[in-house]
Amino acid sequence: FDIVNEDGTGGAVVIEVHPEWAPLGAERFKELVSTGTFDENRFFRVLPGFIAQFGISGDPAVSAKWRGQNLRDDPVKVSNKRGTLTFATGGPNTRTSQIFFNYGDNQFLDRQGFSPFGTVKSGMDIVEKLYSGYGEGAPSGKGPNQGKIQKDGNAYLKESFPKLSYIKKASL
Repeated sequence: FDIVNEDGTGGAVVIEVHPEWAPLGAERFKELVSTGTFDENRFFRVLPGFIAQFGISGDPAVSAKWRGQNLRDDPVKVSNKRGTLTFATGGPNTRTSQIFFNYGDNQFLDRQGFSPFGTVKSGMDIVEKLYSGYGEGAPSGKGPNQGKIQKDGNAYLKESFPKLSYIKKASL
């Protein structure tokens, strides 16, 4: 990932994918990267000490494509420790394109079925500098509303949340 922060800082973050941990999640991640889904993707939910979430495309048409493509859950084989990547979920078998970096050791997520599929091989220092000033998303916080991101994409985010860090380009 080539990550950009609002202050112009950023850099390369290298992810090591582990298909042996979560084969379905690893395969979906590779598909999302290879199709450009994460390019220009904003980190819309950054909660220090917990997670940094991304994966709703800045292009509403791309978001719509993935919204209904639920992925079956992988069994949890490794813990949600600092530096792992995991798909977000809204319940059993609802993974689509949203992913988060674990900032801390979030083992409590293991019992909830969150199955890591990769780790940050290098660049965790960059991940830790992602803009977190907006906090939790609406309506419980001041951050972006996920429904509006899906509907209006980066136009909404750039206008209402201009400081969000983003993935300039993701590649395999």
